[in-house]
Amino acid sequence: MSDKTLNIKGTLMSLSTPVVMGILNVTPDSFYAGSRKQTEADIEERIQAILSEGGQIIDIGGYSSRPDAEEVSPEEEMERLAFALKILNAHYPEAVVSVDTFRADVARKCVEDYGVAIINDISGGELDPAMFGTVAGLNVPYIMMHMRGTPQTMQQHTGYMDMMEEIMLYFASKVRELRLLGVNDIILDPGFGFSKTVDQNYLLMNRLQEFGVFDLPLLVGISRKSMIYRFLGGTPADSLNGTTVLNTLALINGADILRVHDVKAAVEAVKIITKLKVEDHVHP
Repeated sequence: MSDKTLNIKGTLMSLSTPVVMGILNVTPDSFYAGSRKQTEADIEERIQAILSEGGQIIDIGGYSSRPDAEEVSPEEEMERLAFALKILNAHYPEAVVSVDTFRADVARKCVEDYGVAIINDISGGELDPAMFGTVAGLNVPYIMMHMRGTPQTMQQHTGYMDMMEEIMLYFASKVRELRLLGVNDIILDPGFGFSKTVDQNYLLMNRLQEFGVFDLPLLVGISRKSMIYRFLGGTPADSLNGTTVLNTLALINGADILRVHDVKAAVEAVKIITKLKVEDHVHP
């Protein structure tokens, strides 16, 4: 059992049981059509669903990071996020919210103006050199993902001499940089589907336990991604079963946070894996 915690505005969130983060996309072009929410009623319904199904963090994104996604201006991204954050603050002020952005200014506004608790950066500070300093100043937990290139070019960057070694070195150097700036809460996201082929994603899942050397919370986001439907056939809409299988493996291999579209299924996976681990301790 992990004794990891996250400092959420002065309150410690325990990760001794893995937590589920529900995705709230306020983008018109996310890869999974079922997750796109743009009207006030849609957004409110989605927030309600995430919380009632047991999601402990709401991850809100205004910039689709799927391969070949359209470029979105910082103003447009902030406008989309602000629309949803106002609804969240009005109706669910207690909700723990993370914002999915690689832009330091957007991150700062979301934390300072709307009380966002966590920054989730798909670029690990690569796309905005001001990000690390901004996160340090805001004193919020920071989710740092591994990606090469940009969302538009990432699938052209899948050639590695040794993928696991490269990802490990990437995190080691960035964790050190963040520590020197005084960032306390760092969450690692190996970046499934980002600058990785289908086979590389499965290799990564198989070797997930190796990230334990960092002793930092580990986030896994494989929900309905192409590693599932390109392998099994079908579309994102057909990929819930594959998602649950992989989320279960991720939990067995040390994931602390699951980032998902389907909260109820992920919460059930957490409950079952936690139960198995408890029984294992009770009856060695």
